[in-house]
Amino acid sequence: MNILLAGGSCSLMDSMILKLRKEGHRVFLLTGDKYRHNKYERVFEKYDFAYDCENLNDILESVNADVTILMGAFDTNYRWNGEEREIVHFISHLVNILVAYSVVKKGRLIFLSSDEIYNGNYADDITEDEPFSGIGIRADALSQAEEICENFRMNRGLDIVTLRLDHLYSIPKEKKDVNNICARMCLDCLRDGHIKAKTEHVFSLLYEKDAVEYIYQLVKKTKHERSRYNLSSNDVISELKLAAMVQEAMGIESNIAAFSDSNGRCVLSGRYFEQEYGVHAFGNLEKNIKDMASYMKKHADVFLNEDELKLPWWKVLIEKWKWLIKVLFPFFENMVCFIPFFMMNNRTVGSEYFANLDPFLLYVLLFAIVYGQQQATFSAILAVAGYIFRQMYTRSGFEVLVDYNTYVWIAQLFILGLVVGYMRDQIRTMRLESQELEEHLNRQIVDIRDINESNVRVKEIMEQQLIDHKDSIGKIYSITAGLEQRMPDEVIFYAVEMLEKLMQTKDVAFYNVVNRDYARIFSASSHKARSLGNSIRYKEMTEIYDALSEQKVYINKNMDERYPLMARGIYEGGQVQMIIMLWGLNWEKMTLGQANFLTVVSYLIQNAVLRAQRYMQALEEQRYSGHSRILEPEAFESLVQAYMNAELKNLVECVLIKVDVGKERYREIDEHMSRQMRDSDYLGMMPDGKLYILLTNTTRESAAIVQERFEKNGYKTECMEKMAVCRKE
Repeated sequence: MNILLAGGSCSLMDSMILKLRKEGHRVFLLTGDKYRHNKYERVFEKYDFAYDCENLNDILESVNADVTILMGAFDTNYRWNGEEREIVHFISHLVNILVAYSVVKKGRLIFLSSDEIYNGNYADDITEDEPFSGIGIRADALSQAEEICENFRMNRGLDIVTLRLDHLYSIPKEKKDVNNICARMCLDCLRDGHIKAKTEHVFSLLYEKDAVEYIYQLVKKTKHERSRYNLSSNDVISELKLAAMVQEAMGIESNIAAFSDSNGRCVLSGRYFEQEYGVHAFGNLEKNIKDMASYMKKHADVFLNEDELKLPWWKVLIEKWKWLIKVLFPFFENMVCFIPFFMMNNRTVGSEYFANLDPFLLYVLLFAIVYGQQQATFSAILAVAGYIFRQMYTRSGFEVLVDYNTYVWIAQLFILGLVVGYMRDQIRTMRLESQELEEHLNRQIVDIRDINESNVRVKEIMEQQLIDHKDSIGKIYSITAGLEQRMPDEVIFYAVEMLEKLMQTKDVAFYNVVNRDYARIFSASSHKARSLGNSIRYKEMTEIYDALSEQKVYINKNMDERYPLMARGIYEGGQVQMIIMLWGLNWEKMTLGQANFLTVVSYLIQNAVLRAQRYMQALEEQRYSGHSRILEPEAFESLVQAYMNAELKNLVECVLIKVDVGKERYREIDEHMSRQMRDSDYLGMMPDGKLYILLTNTTRESAAIVQERFEKNGYKTECMEKMAVCRKE
């Protein structure tokens, strides 16, 4: 399947990538940030785009994901530093992704939430239908996100599932990974020598590996009963007990600082998920705490020396009021520049050469050009105040105010400042709009180029797989096409060799089903492949029989030594005709993807085998002498040749026995002895006219029993070494 993961770099993200890759899925990654290139585990394709980019629809269409997983509460792209604007980013990004997903309308979307949406004291475990009760910005954002997902699911008919992870924890690798209560307690103990713990708080801890396994169960299932699940474990513990466990594991001098809080018992119920999917947590809390404490003590420098330095008070003040300083600076600059222009005006008054020069007009014009209307108005006000103040040197204030020229000059000043300032603001607005449009188009060009390069890479990879990859359709067909060129007697032997190449194992066996209970070995490539024996009662192999009955691939997940690692049936009319068994597979090969691969290969083999069997049945009258079980020379020689060639390749064990009787007694032997032979043994004549017996999957020691049986009935036999001695010269 194609799986799209959306979120920032974190331990949970890396664990999900590793799990999905191991199971044979193709993993795509949407990082959510165009510029911060964090380190991730290797994926099939990575998209460094923001969640609100214009090309999100194109990305989802390009990926064509069967399952999309949003990290949600565990997305490290959001800092949650107490600012309400983080909610706006989080919710708007989620809506943008959901809208794009609703347009594509392909596959399932999984949103990861957490236990933070609940707060308080609950006597019973909290089920999925319990109303939200969380406190804080992050809890509000997550509760809103869950409601949005539910609205999209109900109103648009989308397959959206919300998973709430109960107190997720993992072993941190560096300080940025200290994001859970267990790691914080270890860090407090290491750094401060005391551990803070709430007295009444009781909760359940979910280990990261368990969470990944739970999520994968939902990924691989095609159907689900609910749209919201709690993922929890049975590790219910109080915060005080956890602190004591951390204190013991750290093994250093420390104390526990207990305090009261509104939180009481708050445990999510994972009953519905466990009942539906039949899985449960396997992580051991005590062992995990010890491993965490050991790792953090060993790498104490990584967790202690990367503390953020506290800034001096004046830097803190600048950071806090930087926006106000930025706003007030033009006004301060305006007032400072007013002083030299005021002095210049005083010098020009009464001057013979500069009497007609108006410094205040130049002053207003300067700030109108540089800053626009706002500063032009402020500078005009200062200029008017300076003009009136200077005029009062020689006249009274009343005379200045009633002077007609004063108002003409003020009107001239404001008109010039406002008009020039307005023009400057309009030109600046046009430039900004043009620049913004240019940046927008450039971003689109870059995004389209990135998507195109990604699609080209994917196309080249897929083409390469189709041409010469070992698991590609082209490669499979090039190998299985050889079945069409084989004689009917050789098809199964070549199929064994073919499976050795495709499945990369030397241990392959084919069993013929002789009735509804038993199967007899036909061909095997090694001693290990023959370990079940020549004849098995496959109905007693319950797990294998159940898988074959449902026409599924059996995978030996428990590594039971009694059974093969994988098995698949070859069917006709819904009934099992042959069983393919594989041993010696690598653990990485025992995945859902490899099981699907074996299914495809087995269908190709099935077509060739059934075609060969139908061919043999059609020529049955020509192959057998009269109405007996004795094969004609041409048919028997071809069959013996096929078995002898297979024996040279260690694919089968067979023995050829010559019966020294006259031709007139052949029918007699057929009537008396054929019923004492197995269905997999053959009677036939060779070109030399003599009668022979071909015992398949039989050693020389076992063949002696058959010879003894014939001789008791008066028929002398001789074991042949080579086929060549039987041929007529």
